[in-house]
Amino acid sequence: MSPADRTPPDEIAERIEDVDVSTEMQGSYLEYAYSVIYARALPDARDGLKPVQRRILYMMSEMGLRPDRGHVKSARVTGEVMGKLHPHGDGAIYDALVRMAQDFTLRVPLVDGHGNFGSLDDGPAASRYTEARLAAVALEMTADIDEDTVDFRPNYDAQLQEPVVLPSAIPNLLVNGASGIAVGMATNMAPHNLIEVVGAAKHLLENPEATLDELMAYLPGPDLPGGGTIVGLSGIREAYETGRGSFRTRAKARVEQITARKSGIVITELPYLVGPEKVIEKIKDGVNAKKLNGISDVTDLSDRQHGLRLVIGIKTGFNPEAVLEQLYKQTPLEDGFSINNVALVDGGPQTLGLKDLLRVYLDHRVEVVTRRSRFRLARRQERLHLVEGLLIAILDIDEVIQVIRTSDDSAQAASRLQQVFDLSQLQAEYILELRLRRLTKFSRIELEAERDQLQAEIAELEAILASEARIREVVAEELDAVAEKYGTPRRTLLTEAPPSIAKVGKKAAAGAGAALEIADSPTIVYLSTTGRAVRVDLAPGAEPPAVAPRRSKHDAVLSALVTTSRAEIAAVTNLGRAIRFSPVDLPVVPANSIHLAAGARIAEYLGGLGKGERVLAVFSLQADGAPLALGTAQGVVKRVASGAWPNRPEFEVIALKPGDEVIGAAEAPDGRELVFVSSDAQLLHFAAAAVRPQGAAAGGMAGIKLGAEARAVAFSVVDPETENVVVTVSVPAATLPGTDPGRGKVTSFAEFPGKGRATGGVRAHAFLKGEGMLSLAWAGPAPARAVASDGAARQLPETLAKRDASGQPLDNLIASVGAAVGAERLVLPAAASTAEASADGDTLF
Repeated sequence: MSPADRTPPDEIAERIEDVDVSTEMQGSYLEYAYSVIYARALPDARDGLKPVQRRILYMMSEMGLRPDRGHVKSARVTGEVMGKLHPHGDGAIYDALVRMAQDFTLRVPLVDGHGNFGSLDDGPAASRYTEARLAAVALEMTADIDEDTVDFRPNYDAQLQEPVVLPSAIPNLLVNGASGIAVGMATNMAPHNLIEVVGAAKHLLENPEATLDELMAYLPGPDLPGGGTIVGLSGIREAYETGRGSFRTRAKARVEQITARKSGIVITELPYLVGPEKVIEKIKDGVNAKKLNGISDVTDLSDRQHGLRLVIGIKTGFNPEAVLEQLYKQTPLEDGFSINNVALVDGGPQTLGLKDLLRVYLDHRVEVVTRRSRFRLARRQERLHLVEGLLIAILDIDEVIQVIRTSDDSAQAASRLQQVFDLSQLQAEYILELRLRRLTKFSRIELEAERDQLQAEIAELEAILASEARIREVVAEELDAVAEKYGTPRRTLLTEAPPSIAKVGKKAAAGAGAALEIADSPTIVYLSTTGRAVRVDLAPGAEPPAVAPRRSKHDAVLSALVTTSRAEIAAVTNLGRAIRFSPVDLPVVPANSIHLAAGARIAEYLGGLGKGERVLAVFSLQADGAPLALGTAQGVVKRVASGAWPNRPEFEVIALKPGDEVIGAAEAPDGRELVFVSSDAQLLHFAAAAVRPQGAAAGGMAGIKLGAEARAVAFSVVDPETENVVVTVSVPAATLPGTDPGRGKVTSFAEFPGKGRATGGVRAHAFLKGEGMLSLAWAGPAPARAVASDGAARQLPETLAKRDASGQPLDNLIASVGAAVGAERLVLPAAASTAEASADGDTLF
């Protein structure tokens, strides 16, 4: 530009606008708040993803980073996402990618990371050092996305398209949770177990008016990636009802013998997002400040093979349980989690309860299945149209060729084909593109098979689209499939009991030394037939619980033990294995209102049970305790002498033969009777004194002589000085298990004469025509309690029948039978009292 062409500055028109500062600030702030809320911080309630997470998964899917292919540099993924979909810093993208790969953050990680993706105490390596690809479960998030299942929108520069939401075949928001801070609001959602979430979702799908209690029967609470124990469920129920609540988690700890003279506390699971280094630092600070006493050292023995193992050494003369209570009080070994279920619904933030979260997800899946079915129907109809045209051409191929050869050009050939063979334009053009290799006999057969298959698929898709119930069935089937493929057992133990301690301030901590010492008071441990355990603390001189007249869930007692709250006891399983544990963390229920339904699941409380392994009884490990009696399915009986227990956390109590298993166990002093019931309805009882106590490694001796193909179905220990009954249930031989309640009867135990050990017993049930075996039997103190598999009470015949009677038809299926609370005859420890000692020297209730 020449100087002559330049416009003088004073001739340039000024453009100055007066703007109200408050109005401009308000508008700018709202714009910023909108951007943060809708485009960054809050997840969508349908797929449970924030925009950056959704873009990462979609772009990795587009890049072909499937689980069966190699990893690529995380920096490459970050660059692709930033350049095409997410116009923000690479740090935010990489942080989101890292979080989706951490198995301690997400219950079901969506990214398969290779390299250092960080830990609870340390951050990840830079994106240029790590590699990533999609995890197998992430394929379910993007499955069928190319079949018009979700809407797409332009990216930030309108050059590409990105999904508004992912199809999300898994309920990701509930399974993996979410956290984020927006402007004026925040979200914090806990992870859950995939199998439990699917169970609740299916129930709501089948019962739209389901109550919260019904849903919580399937989804009782969060399932944290690191395990631990959730204490007190009232806050969880509040969160499920209102969308806001809180709960406390405790580390999983046990006292072990580190050396021959030194005990220690071993931590194997920590609260959610609490790292071992943070715990160690707090312990050291507490010891230096003299707020924690009795700790000699802390060692982190965690490794990839064995997982977390934090060993806290205890000084000589200090009670490990009391030290553990101090640690729970003043370190992150007990931590809180606040639930705030805020997510985007229809483009706006909402606080959602459990039912609302499930309903939004299910509505999304119904829409996905509907749109996918419409897409597939249209594609199959188009293909069927072409296949039918090809079949017409192959049937009259000579005439088709003649029409084509006599045409001047392809347009005329297409027009004449439509006229001669009554074809559509698409069919005619497709025939013109037909290759000669398709003219064989086999091609015709293949086309006819394809036509038949397409017609069947079209009919199926039309049936799905014509019925809302059928669409819901498809949704439920797909949920079942992902739960079966990717579901894992629950990791976090849930207990109804409130937290035993609370965080305290400086004043309380200063004088808390004596209060931390939990009294080792007498207690009764109850184990229900459905596997729930509770603790009933007894005041000195208190009477044992009386027989409860009520019948409630889980109230059939399988085993009961008088011990102390901090004693070491053991549980025996059907595999002949004993597991040491302390009842100190079991839920405590009042003695005047014992509800076994409030108990912790014993399998979760103990941990480490194998597949098909179940707990049969609890027993004392005291050297002066009563012998433990066991009976097996092959008719073997054994009594293990007290004090013969190996000093190991787990040990065998009987050497089982191949194919055998323990069917019953209980403490058995000399004055008791041992009872076997076989599948062919033979009952044998004999004195416990007839079985010589053996060591833990022994295999036992013959208990009952079994008939051909018969097995023992019940073994118990009864006190002959009390009123006992025998319950038997028979089913038709041709009936599938769990379909026919069968016939049951209750008989007085006094009707069965005693016989010698290793004999065949006497008849306990008369079979009707078609019946071939007992499905269930039990002998114990009256009154007997029967329950279903879910713990619901079941009715037994009220009148006593003869021992060789056939019983009465039952109204409902019975899964197990046990004693009523207070009816069992408990063996007291020798130090408890001698005022109620029996004639044979055992102290009994």
